[in-house]
Amino acid sequence: MSSQLTLSREDIVRLCERVEGAQTRAYAIPKLTDEYPDMTIADGYAVQSELRRRFIAKGHKLVGWKAGLTSKAKMLQMGVSVPSIGFLTDRMARPESSAISTGDLVHPRVECEVAFVMKETLQGPGCTAQDVLAATDYVLPAVEIIDSRFSGFKFDLASVIADNGSSARFVGGGRPRYVEDLDLRTLGVVMEKNGEIVGMGASAAVLGHPAEAVAMLVNILAELGENLPAGSFVMSGGITEAVPVKPGDSVVTRFQELGSVSMRFIE
Repeated sequence: MSSQLTLSREDIVRLCERVEGAQTRAYAIPKLTDEYPDMTIADGYAVQSELRRRFIAKGHKLVGWKAGLTSKAKMLQMGVSVPSIGFLTDRMARPESSAISTGDLVHPRVECEVAFVMKETLQGPGCTAQDVLAATDYVLPAVEIIDSRFSGFKFDLASVIADNGSSARFVGGGRPRYVEDLDLRTLGVVMEKNGEIVGMGASAAVLGHPAEAVAMLVNILAELGENLPAGSFVMSGGITEAVPVKPGDSVVTRFQELGSVSMRFIE
């Protein structure tokens, strides 16, 4: 990790409580670096780890991880230069074709991703895309509903990491496929909102290959003293820019070779 821990334990707990409150009660807060301008990436992960500990203590089940800010489109949109990771729990999952409430979200946006389900545990450092593909059970199309809790959807990397990479909800669907049956670099994706195309992309937008994003995630986990367990569900990062949604919107995403994922949004 490219930075050192600067926050005290008391600061980490205080910032975690601030983020947890914004997430659970759906209100916007200023980015954390407004008060802690020297906050580092390591500090962000320390707050995220405390948030995960609290969620698990409340009965949430850790089901996987997400890579964030992995495409040039996302980095440009958010004004950052390095990818990040966040955790996924069972309470973030929503069924395919379901109605998803926006009433408990602050700035909901949707993006298309390739999801990996792992059959073997992966450990960094030094994890490669080939290691990821060999450890993958199957891939499937997915949509992540992200929700930055920061005012005006404006933030920096340390703040977004502390906010668990803007994780909120995720939906898997389509057809699970074995990686050896696909060229994961060239999968085309189209996102439609209310019948109009609002996003298009190819899976190579994710660090050149989605498996590269998963390898990056595994290596960041190693820096945090953790691995990626077998059975994990891993979101490899947005192929398209994140598109805002509101009650009444319907979204359908179509993935070449993988089928479609759909959902609608309600209050």
